[in-house]
Amino acid sequence: MADLSQEELEQEILEWAQEYARKNGWVLNSNDDQLRTVIRGLARNSLRFGERYCPCRIRSGDPEEDRKIICPCIYHRDEVENEGQCHCNLYFGKKED
Repeated sequence: MADLSQEELEQEILEWAQEYARKNGWVLNSNDDQLRTVIRGLARNSLRFGERYCPCRIRSGDPEEDRKIICPCIYHRDEVENEGQCHCNLYFGKKED
């Protein structure tokens, strides 16, 4: 990961997120600006801290506690199920037709 540029890492994370969403029957945020902001934050945290920490949550500095907010965080499934999207607005449940 350290050998990748920010842009390459963003593309890698975007592809990972697309596949993860597909496997769960979800979609990614359809607003490209919002999607890119979250992906950029995940890439930045990966480069700075070595993990894909959720850019919408605050790291505590405690590695054990912060493990909960590595994307996909422990909260995302409940958020998508109950609110229709995760806190970061990265993953969205598919709307029933």
